Amino acid sequence: MAFSLFDSAIYRDLMLDKEFGALFTDTAEVRALMIVEGALAKAQGTVGLIPEISAKAIHRASLELQIDPSGLSPETGKNAVVIPALVAAFRSLMQAPEHAQWLHYGATSQDIIDTALALRLRQMLGLAETRLATIIAALGRLAEVHAATPMPGRTYGQVATPTSFGAMVAAWGAPLIDLAERLPAIKARVLRVSLSGAAGTLSAMGEHAAEVRAELAKGLALSDPGTSWHADRSGIAELAAWMTQVATQLAKMGEDLTLMTQTGIAEVKLPAAGGSSTMPQKQNPVMPSVLVALARYAVGLNATMQFAPVHRQQRDGAAWISEWMALPQLCMVFGRALSIGVDLAEGVTPFADTMADHIDDGTGLIYAEALSFALARHMPRPEAQAAVKDLCKQVMSDGVSLSSLSSARWPDYDLAAAFDPTTQLGLAPADARAFAARAAIYAK
Repeated sequence: MAFSLFDSAIYRDLMLDKEFGALFTDTAEVRALMIVEGALAKAQGTVGLIPEISAKAIHRASLELQIDPSGLSPETGKNAVVIPALVAAFRSLMQAPEHAQWLHYGATSQDIIDTALALRLRQMLGLAETRLATIIAALGRLAEVHAATPMPGRTYGQVATPTSFGAMVAAWGAPLIDLAERLPAIKARVLRVSLSGAAGTLSAMGEHAAEVRAELAKGLALSDPGTSWHADRSGIAELAAWMTQVATQLAKMGEDLTLMTQTGIAEVKLPAAGGSSTMPQKQNPVMPSVLVALARYAVGLNATMQFAPVHRQQRDGAAWISEWMALPQLCMVFGRALSIGVDLAEGVTPFADTMADHIDDGTGLIYAEALSFALARHMPRPEAQAAVKDLCKQVMSDGVSLSSLSSARWPDYDLAAAFDPTTQLGLAPADARAFAARAAIYAK
């Protein structure tokens, strides 16, 4: 087994999301780091902290030079951060020491690395926002069409009372809308520059410090936090928790779809299924299963990320490095979960007739609750409950239907509505339509 399934030559088609994966490569990181170094020099030249001609030369070089990531490994292995090796390679490739001397002026490694991360997270969250909207819109359409499509509601794996497929879809999608509505606040917390200097004071830039940070933020179209966040990892932890919640909510859909494709139930058809090496008949719910596996992994990674705010003093190497190990993996989990979510939301096909058939297996036991409330109009509620409980025992022992037993025992009561699934859906259709209305604003 490869150390990571996301970049495994064997498993990448199962686990890798290529768009997200492109943001978390060594090449992507080096490119982002160089962009930040160039933007920093430009900002410093604008406020007069370094010569403007040198600032322009550094900025231009940051866009043109190519640095091989593998060449940065030896020094990074010693320093634990890539910036010293990057700056040395950058200066060497510029072949203009009079300008290169101003590269990385007054900044520290964490400034460049965290700001470069923000650039890549911005691209990632843009992709995520689009995919999340696609999932919500697709589920909204499905909920609207099937708002009143009856199916058995199940609790503890047992048939309980009737519900609708639209209501089930709404249960998948409504929490996703709540999470989507939190995204702007998440962006505000993480899409910001980091420029704090060696110990968070930015003292090396003197009276220009705040002005340079503002110019850097402007140049990169990120926000200016107005302070140091070297040791404040709360925004990163919040992002990690949010991504995990999206993944686990999508896994809820995956779990339900896995059960709905189970032999003997078969209430939905998936857009794709997997086969077996030995059983020709198998149509395995692979993608729903991957969703669940991804969510389980996300929870573990998130546990590491929630320790990130325990960041010692002004900078903590151990806490920071733990982020490097967990955050990219969590982003990959997040991206793949979203891509599978899009495929399932847009491609699942419900079998309404099969769902209807499963509501009543001939015993009518799914209507027991409805019958007890119908009888409560004619007798005290406890008496009605006790009577129906006795009838249920008789149904299970004798194999007769609850409907026939109740008609025989109370021939003068009109109990037909209690055994009609269309009258027993309660708020399910309304819940489905309410979700569909909320989801409509996410449609393209």
